[in-house]
Amino acid sequence: MLLITCPYCGPRDEIEFAWGGDTEVRRPDLSCSDQEWGAYLFERRNAKGVNNERWAHAGGCRQWFRVRRDGVTHQILETGLFGESPPATADAPVNP
Repeated sequence: MLLITCPYCGPRDEIEFAWGGDTEVRRPDLSCSDQEWGAYLFERRNAKGVNNERWAHAGGCRQWFRVRRDGVTHQILETGLFGESPPATADAPVNP
């Protein structure tokens, strides 16, 4: 089980959280084509390695925050609020 550090509540078990997707995916505007809308809904890059993700503390404070997680090892590298810049040593684990 993962231990995820909520920036509002502190470390909690992963069962309290809901994954919200890749932070790099942007919803298209209302004038988009059917192909653009389909790509937004169904196409994801699913890349190995470190990913920037949205997570919600669904079983706690219900706040959304950002997570840097290794998709291969599932190690949480960093958590934080949206708008904050990540630490200077981005590859070093912050939340073991």
